[in-house]
Amino acid sequence: MTDVGRHPNIKLLTLSEVTDVKGYIGNFNVKILKKARYIDEKECTACGDCATVCPVVRPDEFDLGLSSRKAIYFQFPQAVPSSYVININECLGHNPSVCAKCVDACEKKCINFHMSDEEITEKVGTIIVATGLEPYDPKEMDEYGYTRFENVITSLELERLINAGGPTKGDLLRPTDKKIPRSIGFIQCVGSRSSKKGGAYCSNICCMNTIKNSLLLKEHYPDIDIKVFYLDIRAFGKGFEELYSRSRRAGVNYKRGLPGTVKENTDSGLNVAIEDTVTGMLEFHDLDMLVLSIGIRPPKNTKKLKEMLGLQLTQDGFFLEAHPKLLPVDAATRGIFFAGCAEGPKDIKDSVTQGSAAAARAIRIMHKGEIFTEPIISEVIEEHCTACGRCARVCPYNAITVDVKNKIPAVINSAACTGCGTCAAECVFGAIIMNHFTDTQILDQVDALLEEKPWEKILTFACNWCSYAGADFAGVLRLEYPPMQGLSEQCAPDVLMKNLSGMHFQKARL
Repeated sequence: MTDVGRHPNIKLLTLSEVTDVKGYIGNFNVKILKKARYIDEKECTACGDCATVCPVVRPDEFDLGLSSRKAIYFQFPQAVPSSYVININECLGHNPSVCAKCVDACEKKCINFHMSDEEITEKVGTIIVATGLEPYDPKEMDEYGYTRFENVITSLELERLINAGGPTKGDLLRPTDKKIPRSIGFIQCVGSRSSKKGGAYCSNICCMNTIKNSLLLKEHYPDIDIKVFYLDIRAFGKGFEELYSRSRRAGVNYKRGLPGTVKENTDSGLNVAIEDTVTGMLEFHDLDMLVLSIGIRPPKNTKKLKEMLGLQLTQDGFFLEAHPKLLPVDAATRGIFFAGCAEGPKDIKDSVTQGSAAAARAIRIMHKGEIFTEPIISEVIEEHCTACGRCARVCPYNAITVDVKNKIPAVINSAACTGCGTCAAECVFGAIIMNHFTDTQILDQVDALLEEKPWEKILTFACNWCSYAGADFAGVLRLEYPPMQGLSEQCAPDVLMKNLSGMHFQKARL
């Protein structure tokens, strides 16, 4: 972040939100709402005098509520820019009779309560979507007692507790009595691999995060008893299996089975009941602390951004790439790329790798200065167009403009059009055709393909957006089409041709 903030060719906008995106590859117009910081970030030296005198105390979001901050605060260590910020909704106001203590304490006079939000418009050639992730909120999994039992914490809260810059300066202390726990348990797959609560997908990072934390705890507290309750340990990365083996050698006890109930003892300890699926026995474990290894979820603004950019989502809520193998960082909308957990759960290494790939793809386009468009795009037959505007409303890529008021026929931007055919299917007047895929061309292909031994052929229409990927996936899974055991009377050549009459088929390009 520091290198980004200092780079002369990078404009970094913090406390900002993208509100609208128009245009197409090479010519995107992005509207950005830059929220007021109420502090001149160029003049602020982050001395902290203002925060010292501020009387407003609130829970610190960066420490997940384990510590407190003031209404004027530094968001997190090594934040860029290195400047304080005021939460105006928590501030007592700039009226001197109410507060204004921070204004008096600031020697640089960089606090300005008259700042307002600013709308910025940037013209860009490509867009990289790196929206990150949100941690799963385990409150809905009431069986684990999160928020009901104070000594039940999440893996993120544990990270802050054992961090040297955290609220306890790196000491692992129980929230109830502030003592070092003698035993601690980890519950895996909280919010992951479940169709009822959380997501049905694996969050990728949870297992290795627990293994890493268990090694850190054993290093600082050799006598601590650590138990890990899991479904499967997924240590598939480079060197990850060795870390798992090290954790077991260090004395971490792995129990295959997730707890069914968690109860609190009289001493604020926790009693966990599990069925060990290896031994088939019902076991009860007394623990001083319990850590919920929470999963990853897509950010809340994903759907809003999807509509803004004309993107697609998977059933899990993450952004869908153009092709899982050939175009793993490209969106279906040209000029837009994905990086990090926007496309799916990833660890740091995979996020860095995909970010580098997305940057390379964006540079490749911008370096050329010009791009070649696909020939398969929509074309308007002006004499048939009534300027009703239905095609423009259904176009997912905003590639069509229609002057409905003046009855000017639709105009298609060839750079933005992807040839999906939605507009052609919607037009009831037949005013839009698909280049190289007109009805005449398709029927001519069908006639040519069925000219010889049509009863031995199966012709299908394959959608460019889903069928090709589905056929590719079927090949990966080694799926087989059931062979014909022989032609019955219903499958005789003349009957088969009769059944095929009136039906149009296009050979799938597999």
